[in-house]
Amino acid sequence: MVDKKQNKIIIEQKGEISGVKKLKEIKKELEERAILIGVRLQTSKFSSRWTVEDSLEELVRLAETAGARVLLKVIQNRSSPDKAFYIGKGKVEELKRLLAEKEANIVIFDDDLTPIQRRNLEDKLKIKVIDRTQLILDIFAQRARSSAGKIQVELAQLSYLLPRLTGKGIILSRLGGGIGTRGPGETKLEVDRRQIKKRINKLKEKIEGIKCQREVLKKNRKRSSCYVATMVGYTNTGKSTLLNTLTNAGTKVDNKLFSTLDPLTRRVILPNHETLLLNDTVGFINKLPHHLVAAFHATLKEIEEADLLINVLDASHPKVEEENRATYSVLRELGVENKPIINVLNKVDMVKNGHRLARLQRNFDSTIAISALYKKNIDDLIYKITEILERKRINTRFIFPYQDSKLISLVHGEGEVISEKYLENKVILEARVNASLAGKLSKYQED
Repeated sequence: MVDKKQNKIIIEQKGEISGVKKLKEIKKELEERAILIGVRLQTSKFSSRWTVEDSLEELVRLAETAGARVLLKVIQNRSSPDKAFYIGKGKVEELKRLLAEKEANIVIFDDDLTPIQRRNLEDKLKIKVIDRTQLILDIFAQRARSSAGKIQVELAQLSYLLPRLTGKGIILSRLGGGIGTRGPGETKLEVDRRQIKKRINKLKEKIEGIKCQREVLKKNRKRSSCYVATMVGYTNTGKSTLLNTLTNAGTKVDNKLFSTLDPLTRRVILPNHETLLLNDTVGFINKLPHHLVAAFHATLKEIEEADLLINVLDASHPKVEEENRATYSVLRELGVENKPIINVLNKVDMVKNGHRLARLQRNFDSTIAISALYKKNIDDLIYKITEILERKRINTRFIFPYQDSKLISLVHGEGEVISEKYLENKVILEARVNASLAGKLSKYQED
């Protein structure tokens, strides 16, 4: 005869097992399980050194950053994309079998799809299909924290969405949820074209307001005679870690793509007593969506207005040269590739091959090899920054009345005084100062 107490324990254990099983089922249902698709074209823009395999590997990291679990990568060789499906019809049928076999619930393409291609694929596969651009937009939507960041992400999302409104597919369904339906613009994904255009215009007005605010900040910086340096580079090269090392900023560092979205500015006092404002900006990536460059132009203005760019590279990455080309491609698009640039080879603590590091230093101009994490060669970087900004200083001669002692102290504090002469009712200073301070004190300069 079974004890009642023992029976109760058995029933409770069964209930717990059942509950755990149910939770696992719910988790599996909510989890996005992805198959990634890449196409190797005969006319591919990839060099032999940056292959479709490399791009798909990066897509894996993007998908994982967005919260998906990658089950499989598929590559097809084609002379040109299929107009109806991007991949061939036979590959679509194969993909349909793979989806059932792997129990995947999302397909992510490494290239942009036309609205027709995506709709045809969704009709055929009965599953959500997104492309690389939409995946990146989704990550940005998750990472935006500031109001400016959220506005810019929403503008990019809606600009991408507008031409894709005809014949709504699974991707535009609020019921689908998950990657591609998140972010500041998610509640507006099913409104009509006219309302979206109206919303885009409203967001552009808000971005103009952001630009005005940044102009005020720019004027304040000029008045304070500060130099500005902006860190640029591929995503996840260690820019935030370097900002923390140089400024004790306490910025959150995450080993994920696009961990920094909203720009940060911190002060650095240089060895020559100049104040440097150091900006950390969003990282770049291969095939960066045009919508993002356009929408984030207000933020990327930080790059245009900088006196110096610090290009942070991951020396340990096997495709560091290719990542650098992608960075310079964006800099050219912004028209700033001719600004003074320091190429910083970061993460040298992870490079075990000394010959490889020496080759990288030869291949890049104005290069400094550092480890931001372990603070290796940071002093060399600071002195290099100081040396380049020093060239922007000018020699000038000031004549100050005795009562303007604050201005005399200002020149001593922010410039390099070469000679100082005290006369009966004035002080003559020969000094080397930055152009901004010279302009600010122009009425005291001797002709």
